[in-house]
Amino acid sequence: MNWDDARVFLAVCRESTLRGAARVLGVDQATVGRRINGLEKSLGATLFLRTSEGYVLTAVGEAALLSVENMERSALELQRQIQGLDDRLTGTVRVSTTDSLAIDFLIPSIARLHDKHPDVRVQLEASTQFLSLAKREADIAVRNQRPDNPDLIARRIARWPVGLFASQNYIDRHGQPQPGRLFEGHDLVVYQPHLQTQKDLTLVSEPISRGRIVAALGSSLLVRRSIAAGIGIGEIPVCTGERDGLVRLWPERVRPTPYDVWLVTHADLRHTARVRVVIDEIVAAFADTGE
Repeated sequence: MNWDDARVFLAVCRESTLRGAARVLGVDQATVGRRINGLEKSLGATLFLRTSEGYVLTAVGEAALLSVENMERSALELQRQIQGLDDRLTGTVRVSTTDSLAIDFLIPSIARLHDKHPDVRVQLEASTQFLSLAKREADIAVRNQRPDNPDLIARRIARWPVGLFASQNYIDRHGQPQPGRLFEGHDLVVYQPHLQTQKDLTLVSEPISRGRIVAALGSSLLVRRSIAAGIGIGEIPVCTGERDGLVRLWPERVRPTPYDVWLVTHADLRHTARVRVVIDEIVAAFADTGE
């Protein structure tokens, strides 16, 4: 099995349909189907069962998957090592981050980078999903969680206290909440993943049991925008609340755990020239925000 066939095989394994695999590979569905049929014919084995729910690996296919994943790891390692020796300030650097960090910090850093190195192009992906640096889905990640993969180099570039904020419009309409009253009579906006994972949710250590959750948002940027729109009170990093011109409530209180920002890249890429200059600009963008 050559690497081109292996890529098609892996895409079908991971997507379970020819259409999904075709989308990932950037080819048409018929091409994927022909490649899989040709691969099975050349191996003299059936790799997939064709079902109404998609393509399912046979026992032979599962055995082949282990070998093909090893091929993928070797190919990606070779690609990273070659790229790591590249000292040209040209080409694409793929960066993964959240929407909030992208707007406030990475887009301005990309603008400065373009002025200095116009031949370096940044492909920016902003979402709550974690792309794999090991599989080269991204070259750099800027996230609020440190990875545990030993092959990744992680550097904390910011540490922010998290405070309680509201818009002036909300305060004019509802007044400020009183500490110890558990947000009685107040509307709250919360980060949806916290609502799902924390049994007794608090905001800056104040239980919310008497408050009313009026919006649960799937990203930190949506939480910020909801607070700014006067929908309710919410908990966000102090620097972003101040950046948005919001009113900080109970300034003596912060969330027990700060908001850390980590810059992560693969060890094989940290000396690549174009990756290095992108890292330098990103780090500079966070330099004055506190750590």
